[in-house]
Amino acid sequence: MATSIDKPVVLVLMGVSGCGKTTVAAILSGRLDWPFEEGDALHPQSNIDKMHAGHPLTDEDRAPWLEKVAQWVEQCLDAGENGLITCSALKRSYRDIINRRGHGVQFVYLAGSKQTIAARLAARHGHFMPPALLDSQFEALQEPTADEPAIRVDIGPAPSTIANTIIDTLGLNATTGKKENE
Repeated sequence: MATSIDKPVVLVLMGVSGCGKTTVAAILSGRLDWPFEEGDALHPQSNIDKMHAGHPLTDEDRAPWLEKVAQWVEQCLDAGENGLITCSALKRSYRDIINRRGHGVQFVYLAGSKQTIAARLAARHGHFMPPALLDSQFEALQEPTADEPAIRVDIGPAPSTIANTIIDTLGLNATTGKKENE
């Protein structure tokens, strides 16, 4: 069943580290021909250093990063463009910052078990987020509620199948990036 979304829209692929945000967003960007921003690239160096050292971020650490994510979203919307950005967006308060306009944002929560994601993190190399921080991510996670502009997508299938599910659920046309009825 397709969810009705406004245009332009920025999809925020969210979830704990290792759930596949970057991989799925890259596939969607290619299929929809939408600009894509890797949210991790917007972290200040101090956050990257802290996570690399194995320390979870606090709300205060995340504040400047979330502001940059929100600004990127708003730049897309102000330009009348669709977009994709990755951001863990673990807490409702974080999502409220990103969606402070109250329209134009659609969260895509990539959900999976701690065991599945831990196995993925163990196989991942070259990322500043160590697997040891996964527990803190799950502790901070507040899954989106029914009153938020969000869909929940299980990460069990292959990334291309997940991308198809997102496109179908949101009623997007992979050749033009527009909703099917536009």
